[in-house]
Amino acid sequence: MKEIRIHGRGGQGAILASEIFVSALIKEGKHATCFPYFGFERRGAPVVGFIRFDEKPIRQKDQIYHPDCLVVMDETLFKAVNIYQGIKENGILVLNGKRNLVELTIPYEIRTVGLVDATQISLDLTGNFIPNTAMLGALCRTTGWVKIHSLIKSLKENFEQKLLKKNVQMIQRAFEETKVFHLEEDGQWH
Repeated sequence: MKEIRIHGRGGQGAILASEIFVSALIKEGKHATCFPYFGFERRGAPVVGFIRFDEKPIRQKDQIYHPDCLVVMDETLFKAVNIYQGIKENGILVLNGKRNLVELTIPYEIRTVGLVDATQISLDLTGNFIPNTAMLGALCRTTGWVKIHSLIKSLKENFEQKLLKKNVQMIQRAFEETKVFHLEEDGQWH
């Protein structure tokens, strides 16, 4: 079973992103589930989306304490939440930000990092800071756990035609622009 924890702020679409990702996984024949965790239910407050998927039915319903993958939609969350808490060995980080890899403090458990400026992609295509669909493209590129065409099919179930085109473009652009790094045996990121 794979587990993903998506960290965002209220209004950034973290929970909707979780639902779209699960829908895409199900389209590919996997068993998947997601659920949210809200602290203070207000715009800008930290929120968490939890995703589990597997080839067999999932019965576990508790929060994800030891994720395989972390998705961080807003770099400011590092000051508000212990993002890395519980990350599994050989973990994956998908981060929205402008910083490059050498500027980040990455725990030893993380072996793969996907970096994308989902904020700029969102602003360029929609004029708003709602990075959720761009982050789905980055998650797809970094992990390969779901195919991009399955994500786009799932978008069609969640967006009206007016918003669909821009969100498809956000997924595609983020997929193309995501830089993926792997920690090699020599201790260097490549």
